[in-house]
Amino acid sequence: MPDPTQQPRRVAIAIAAHPDDIEFMMAGTLLLLSEAGWETHCLNISSGNCGSVSLSAEEIEAKRLSEAREAAAILGATFHPPFSRDLEIFYDLRHLRHLASIIRDVNPSIVLTHSPEDYMEDHTNTSRLAVTAAFSRGMPNFGVSPARPTVDGEVAVYHGMPHGLRDALRRRVVPGLFVDTTSVLETKRQALAAHRSQKEWLDVSQGMDSYVKSMEEMSLALGQASGEFQHAEGWRRHSHLGFSAEEIDPLGQALGQAAMANADYENDLGYGNAPVKQSSRERACRSHWRPEVAWPQRLTAPGILHAVAPPPLGQPSTTASSRSKPIGTTSVRKTGQRQPA
Repeated sequence: MPDPTQQPRRVAIAIAAHPDDIEFMMAGTLLLLSEAGWETHCLNISSGNCGSVSLSAEEIEAKRLSEAREAAAILGATFHPPFSRDLEIFYDLRHLRHLASIIRDVNPSIVLTHSPEDYMEDHTNTSRLAVTAAFSRGMPNFGVSPARPTVDGEVAVYHGMPHGLRDALRRRVVPGLFVDTTSVLETKRQALAAHRSQKEWLDVSQGMDSYVKSMEEMSLALGQASGEFQHAEGWRRHSHLGFSAEEIDPLGQALGQAAMANADYENDLGYGNAPVKQSSRERACRSHWRPEVAWPQRLTAPGILHAVAPPPLGQPSTTASSRSKPIGTTSVRKTGQRQPA
């Protein structure tokens, strides 16, 4: 059993389905972890072979592999090559054994991955695979491929926000943790722009006028929802059961003032206001939680275009003028001081 008093290994990995998914929703957090002295890794499971209307699968795979390597270099992260293809990411033993092998190689204490609910199955299956791969890290009787020894140590899994900030049934998804990415937005933008082949593909297939602009719209929406940051990424922490002896929040601890917990989200879980074990400092503050404003009426995102935010439950539809008024408050809290590099 891992020693719960031992500091976590300062290693984080982002696991996403396709080339450019990390840059859309996770790259800012990775950059901040790197600034805090953490070793960071990037893995997109799929080669992105369906991401073109003009190139063959082999041609676009080669192009997207080069782009993904370039983006990882911009992020300062170790790149892990893909091992599957678009629409072929399944929750099966082949994928699980391979991903579990990478988890044992990297031995992270933070795993960043997709939301469990998203607009396409490659994303949701990647989320499930990442969770089980981390869960099985210390199980000697679960074979991985290539074979790797088991690893010891606690790990926390964080789920990012779905594209469009809604699940596949169009319901709004609220983060439990906001990460202030304002200071690293330009680098995040450069990393996403490295995926040059995707501008044409997304314009044709999903009507995205600019994939970089779409990322910024989601980033601004989350920043506005936080009530404190200009640009943000959002995260929900997976249950600690099977991953750590007690509740831990290594991401909040590592990022300090750049990480702010959504106390209403945490309170709704039934745990109360007690700080999680790993948080070294908390500061209570108040921010207007205005869903109709924070989730724009015409948020452009892959597969979820022009989504109009519904009124709160039990309230009639509002006019455009009334939407600009605060409809309530949400408690948020800083999760701790950033660890020294």
